[in-house]
Amino acid sequence: MLSPQRAPIGVAPAIVPHPWWIAPGLILAAIIAGLAFAIQQIPGMGVFSPMILAIILGMAFHNTIGTPAQAKPGLTFALKRVLRLAIVLLGLQLTFTQMREVGIGGLTIIFVSLAATFFFTKWFARLIGVERKLAELIAAGTSICGASAVIAMNTVTEAPDEDVAYGVACVTLFGGVAVLLYPLLAEAMALSQRHYGLWTGASIHEIAQVVAAAFQRGPEAGHIATVAKLSRVMMLAPMVFGLGLAAHRHKRAEGGAVRAAAPIPWFVLGFVALVSVNSIVQIPPLALRWIALVTTFLLSLALAAMGLETDFRKLMAEGLKPVLLGGASWLFIAVFSLLLIEFTG
Repeated sequence: MLSPQRAPIGVAPAIVPHPWWIAPGLILAAIIAGLAFAIQQIPGMGVFSPMILAIILGMAFHNTIGTPAQAKPGLTFALKRVLRLAIVLLGLQLTFTQMREVGIGGLTIIFVSLAATFFFTKWFARLIGVERKLAELIAAGTSICGASAVIAMNTVTEAPDEDVAYGVACVTLFGGVAVLLYPLLAEAMALSQRHYGLWTGASIHEIAQVVAAAFQRGPEAGHIATVAKLSRVMMLAPMVFGLGLAAHRHKRAEGGAVRAAAPIPWFVLGFVALVSVNSIVQIPPLALRWIALVTTFLLSLALAAMGLETDFRKLMAEGLKPVLLGGASWLFIAVFSLLLIEFTG
């Protein structure tokens, strides 16, 4: 149902959609997200997070059956409001106490590896001719936390849906390769459980991939890797702020239309606030598990919405250079972080 807004005499009233218009898109994305959770329970599929499966299913649906036009308002809502809420809730998966478990040395390795990988990826993208926005998404996904970082960064990068899908595809591909290779390399190099856990947490893309690779070496490796990875997620906040400011300066330098001040991603402040709350308030473990499940579902719903708007033809038009960039970025963070760990002991 449409409802007119009041307008001055002589001006046609604006037509705004009824709030229920978001229901079809949200329901469709939720069904796909639920299916992604179900598929993850299949033996051998646990290495893939529901978020990754959701965007793959969404793209398959869009490019075979076709996304109904009625779903568009709900998909837009999911990619903006639902996504931001999920990123805020991510803050309840981390405490400052957990970050201290990694130690100053471990946190330094994580931060230096992250920053170096981000800037290397941007530099290499310019060298081989990959467009700036897509390069930033691949850099964020590789250096921080996979698909979550890709879609969070896009709130300030504002790249096309196909670029976001490509960025998610890159972290999925090379994160999967890492899960297979890391345990074999750790055995060959005789890495201790602590060093191996720190390496996986500092360099593998997705949390699910980190857990799958790290626990193959032992429980201590799995614990250290999980905490290191969550500490890496904490870096999402300053990176989104920094990229937002950089994008604002870039637009101004190009002479494009910009706001008077750089946009502030308020949801990132919410993320930091919930990390603080989780560090101060003793939230029951059962409640935290349910919150983590809801958070993952909301992120999967947002990525399902992304997939439902992604055209394979536009994705293929990107070519192979972004894949080369994703591979080079993954190799860089893997080698760079391992060298830091080995040299610092």
